[in-house]
Amino acid sequence: MGRFVYWMNVSLDLRIEHAVDEQGGGSWMRISESLHREFNARALRLAMSVEGRRIYETMEAFWPAAIDDESMPDYMREYGQIWTQANKVLVSNTRTQAQYGTRIIGGADAIEQLAQLRRETDGDIGVGGANVATQLLRHGLLDELLLFTHPVVLGSGRPLFDDLDAPVECDLLEQASFEDGVVLHRWAVRKTEPAQT
Repeated sequence: MGRFVYWMNVSLDLRIEHAVDEQGGGSWMRISESLHREFNARALRLAMSVEGRRIYETMEAFWPAAIDDESMPDYMREYGQIWTQANKVLVSNTRTQAQYGTRIIGGADAIEQLAQLRRETDGDIGVGGANVATQLLRHGLLDELLLFTHPVVLGSGRPLFDDLDAPVECDLLEQASFEDGVVLHRWAVRKTEPAQT
C-alpha cells in the first residue's frame, strides 16, 4: 500500500501563499541550491505525485520548459526533467486532458479513486495542493506531512489546510536544517476515524 505525503513550503505561521495565486513563487521563500537539491532527491524517490489543478497548472507552465533553459542552474533543469517524467495524477473536476503522462481523477467519487490509488501503489505518493491534502486528511488517507519551513511570519494568505473538524495529532519522524534558516520537518499523521461522506 502507498502512503500519501503532503509536501509543502510553509511560513512559520503555516501559510503556503502570501499573495493570491502565488503558487510556490513567493519572494518570502528562501530556496537555496542545497534545498532545491533536497527537493530533487526526494522527488526522485516518489512512486508518483498527486496534485490539485491549481498547483498542477503552475508546475505545467514552468517545469517542462525549464529542462532546456540554459539560463537556469542545472538543479532546476534537473527538477524540470523529474517533474515531467514522473507518474502524476491531476485531481480536477474541470480538466479532461493533461500531458506528461498525467492521469486525471475527478468527480463525486474522487476520494474513493484516490483511496484505490493508494491501495494499488507501492511507495510514497507526493501530494501537492491544500484542497487535495485537506480532503485526504478529512478521510483518514493522509499519512505524512513533509514541511519545509521558511523563517518568515506572513500574517495572512493561504493556509496549509482548510478548516478541519478536529485537531490532528502528528509524530515527528525527521528534521534537518538548510541554508538561510529553512528547516525540514517530516511528521507522521496519527490515524483517526475518517469523516463520514
